[in-house]
Amino acid sequence: MSGEEGGPVAVQEATAAAPIGEPMDLMTALRLVLKKSKAHGGLLRGIRQSSKAITKNKAQLCVLAEDCDQPDYVKLVKALCADNSVKLITVPSAKTLGEWCGLCKIDSEGKARKVVGASCVVVEDYGVEHEGLDIIKNLEKTL
Repeated sequence: MSGEEGGPVAVQEATAAAPIGEPMDLMTALRLVLKKSKAHGGLLRGIRQSSKAITKNKAQLCVLAEDCDQPDYVKLVKALCADNSVKLITVPSAKTLGEWCGLCKIDSEGKARKVVGASCVVVEDYGVEHEGLDIIKNLEKTL
């Protein structure tokens, strides 16, 4: 990134996935990016792994939950992202973020059960090119 300073981007929760042919919203794009990144082994979860990746300049994107109840945790992640020029996106719920990162069990009906919340997630490798990645990269350029 070119040293541009910008605050975290807040993402509103989407109710349904975008139909085929419709433009994808930011929340759906972020979900797709996290899914593809996890499939390619480029997704790091938790403060320890995230802070290591950010300080070693391996992180490309950081996602932080707004409902994190530890103010020091939030302050640390925001400071690390600002110091190392890592883009920060915020999502409303840690449970939603945990579900997107695979911290849950999927039952026979395809619904997530026993979801564990994730307050911080870092994308180290995006994986393959896809439509959601294009939306996230365009968002990074506008910040």
